[in-house]
Amino acid sequence: MTQAPAAPIDMLEHYFGAHGWACERHGDEEIVASVEGSWTQYQLRALWREDERMLQFVALPDVRVPDAKRSAIYETIGLINEQLWMGHFEMWAADGTLLFRHATLLDGDDEIGLSLDQAETLVEAAIDECERYYPVFQFVLWAGKKPAEALDAALIDTVGEA
Repeated sequence: MTQAPAAPIDMLEHYFGAHGWACERHGDEEIVASVEGSWTQYQLRALWREDERMLQFVALPDVRVPDAKRSAIYETIGLINEQLWMGHFEMWAADGTLLFRHATLLDGDDEIGLSLDQAETLVEAAIDECERYYPVFQFVLWAGKKPAEALDAALIDTVGEA
């Protein structure tokens, strides 16, 4: 049985609830959820802009970049973003908050809806990228590695089984 498309924030609320994730809704335009990843806690935030028919999705890992490490993290973000097909990492200059962001346009002649498959893709893509690259940021921030070294060290592909 498939879930019929619903208003974007409604569908995300349904998706978060089905996973047992705590969430808080702010009208029809915004929802915030909290998810425990394998590396850290993530705040997931979706913003619906009906006029533009755009749903913006943001995942915020619990990472704040100190001033002394910002240039290295900007370089790291550049190297990572070159590899991404969907979305991008960025850092807010005001407080050093690291985040992953992407968006989707929802277009239609009638009522606009987000499908369950679309919701899953939006959420899982953000979490997957954060989980994949979290160690890279940690290597730069806390192990003192250069961005390219951190990327190489964190993304080693294993072969075989343990």
